[in-house]
Amino acid sequence: MGMLTKPRLSPSDPAEWLGDWHPLAEQLGSADGLIALGSVSTLLKLSPVRDAKSLRTFLQNYQTHILLPVELPAIQAAYGHTTRFETRELVALDRRLESEHVLQSFASASRRVGQSHLEKLRPLRDQRLVQRYLAAIEEGQANGWHTLVYGVTLAIYSMPLRQGLLGYAHQTTQGFIHSAACSLRLSERKCRALFAELCAGLPARIEHLHADNISA
Repeated sequence: MGMLTKPRLSPSDPAEWLGDWHPLAEQLGSADGLIALGSVSTLLKLSPVRDAKSLRTFLQNYQTHILLPVELPAIQAAYGHTTRFETRELVALDRRLESEHVLQSFASASRRVGQSHLEKLRPLRDQRLVQRYLAAIEEGQANGWHTLVYGVTLAIYSMPLRQGLLGYAHQTTQGFIHSAACSLRLSERKCRALFAELCAGLPARIEHLHADNISA
């Protein structure tokens, strides 16, 4: 097998490649507003997001129950499968994520975001894994979850995994906060303070996740 061919374009911040906020964050700005997060709050056994305090609680639980145990490991696994040219393993991972109960509340949005951005990689004809993953989606054999597409993209552009994981965590947290800011009437100062509070421990958690993967 040949080496991954590095595309000429290499964005400086990998978290910007997906362009959109987290699929869950999109719901904060929907026609139903904060009520659209009701199903996720119920799943996490939380009260509806109605103020800064409940938003903080929601995001803390999102990190604990979705970001750290499900999303970041999925990105890391997709990154590894891509660097090892493991298309079958990537598709198998994609199918396994269908059974993750915590992802069902935004599964449709995740597929839409992921497939949209994977489509942007279609011109990279020499990237066989990308072409095969696209084919699997078109044949109904895969979903194209946004986390897996993010991991694939990191690998295709030869970006450091830890940088990409932290960028994703920061981007999604910021997306939630700023999507809710208007409805909750949060000042920019409060948004920055909440972001700093929620993200303070992420580098250590990601370092631990990365270390576990290396030693596995």
